[in-house]
Amino acid sequence: MAAQRPLPPLPPLQRVDARAWRCIDFLSDLHLQASEPDNFKAWAQHMASTPAQAVFILGDLFEVWVGDDVLACDNGVFERECVAVLQQAAQRLSIFWLCGNRDFLTGEGFAKAAHLRALPDPCVLQTAEQCVLLSHGDRLCLDDHDYQQFRQEVRSSAWQHAFLSRPLSERQAIAQGLRQQSKTRKQSGATYADVDAAAARHWLAQAQAQVLLHGHTHRPGDHDLGDGLSRWVLSDWDLHAQPPRGEVLRCEQGLWSRVPVLPQRAA
Repeated sequence: MAAQRPLPPLPPLQRVDARAWRCIDFLSDLHLQASEPDNFKAWAQHMASTPAQAVFILGDLFEVWVGDDVLACDNGVFERECVAVLQQAAQRLSIFWLCGNRDFLTGEGFAKAAHLRALPDPCVLQTAEQCVLLSHGDRLCLDDHDYQQFRQEVRSSAWQHAFLSRPLSERQAIAQGLRQQSKTRKQSGATYADVDAAAARHWLAQAQAQVLLHGHTHRPGDHDLGDGLSRWVLSDWDLHAQPPRGEVLRCEQGLWSRVPVLPQRAA
């Protein structure tokens, strides 16, 4: 009989009370970058016009983030434009941030500049109807062994201190190389691991939550985990795809819906 696979432990949870908000938006995996202005344009339009009182960004808003000091450098124009969108939206709604595998190096400087509240992964959202466990989702893709080893390394304080001590130009070059590796892997037709169902149920039981809401996998959909538990997956955004792909998951007065995002052509 095969040994049971160890499940990732659930860290101490932070809880967010959402019962006062009539409308909440959830999004992830936009992978914003200067070379794809249509995605940025659509996101900026959404942030300026959404009826939500709170927006939760569950990771990978950026294709890459190599350190908060990019906001002060000459070639950080695009990053500053993104922060300006968040600043403007924060004047009328609450913004919550949970980092992903592409932008895990966002820190206090970014959060302060963008006027948002950073959350640990995972955390619990308490709505009037249910408890929702929020996560980027990558920690639960247990079958991707190489990635899990890489994740453990780069999330360590020692690795991050050493990386952030490098010159910004060197960090940007390293990030470019990693992006190219990722692009090559996608073009090769390689498949990516999905969230492990047993691990998802384990986290939900530990958190006493009914729904796991996450991104990362680029496989939007709703999954029944049994025993009244569910897993809801956010869409990635690729407005150049045919048909264009992108949506926001919205909770409005207790009703959940997927709101498509329409392309906003950049001038």
